[in-house]
Amino acid sequence: MEEMREIGRMPANAANSHRLIIDSVSAGYGDRRVVCDVSLDIPDGALTILVGPNGCGKSTLLKTMARVLPVAGGRVLLDGRPIHQTPTREVARRLALLPQGPVAPEGLRVRELVAQGRFPHQSLLRQWSRQDARAVEQAMDAADVTQFADRPVSDLSGGQRQRCWIAMVLAQETDVILLDEPTTFLDLKVQVDLMMLLRKIAHEDGRTVVVVLHELNVAAAFADLLVMMKDGRIVAEGPVATAFTENALTDVFGLRANVLTDPLSGRPVCVPLVTSDGSVAAQ
Repeated sequence: MEEMREIGRMPANAANSHRLIIDSVSAGYGDRRVVCDVSLDIPDGALTILVGPNGCGKSTLLKTMARVLPVAGGRVLLDGRPIHQTPTREVARRLALLPQGPVAPEGLRVRELVAQGRFPHQSLLRQWSRQDARAVEQAMDAADVTQFADRPVSDLSGGQRQRCWIAMVLAQETDVILLDEPTTFLDLKVQVDLMMLLRKIAHEDGRTVVVVLHELNVAAAFADLLVMMKDGRIVAEGPVATAFTENALTDVFGLRANVLTDPLSGRPVCVPLVTSDGSVAAQ
């Protein structure tokens, strides 16, 4: 049970198990390197969160993990095979990506959106089946959007729409799920609800979930493995209790802050140091 896990440690089913491995990866856009010689073992059945300042390379790394961007050096291994040398459809049956700010076509209904997650399982010889229909229903139920199934996606609130996109990813039925800024522009309560859903998907369903986030305290509250990036490199990584430190926040974000321990969860909380004139003290 969640309450029985030691704070800052990964779930037991995630220990020593790595379906997704980043091995000395460099990547970018054209001749511009954004990610530089990054190595990282992503634990199975756990929620890994990447944080860092804008432009630090966290979204680029996520896209490279998903085979959207090529590697300029190194390799990404999915189930022991280089992902960039694996056929696209095969990758899509094992790994799902939810990019930042996805947009649904006008008038598309929720059930139709979620059903798009089944495309990797379709072929000329295998059309829509009862298994596909069951996967869509289960995904909508897991994301708590069944009540919106026949409504246009555009009619929903930001948080509801994001749950629909997550349902689409769940319908893909992959063991690895990557999400880029899924909580951007959402109210704090909605962010927390979404992160609780992602943690449940990792811990209870045993899926490997990797999320890029901006919100430091939300990341500290939910991460099993926290990865801090700066200038295309990993500066700190590990359980939240050891990675989320005052020195790391200063080094990565140039932010002077106290890191306190929440008495209820035992998780660290960042409180920026504010000067007498109300400004945040920077390095």
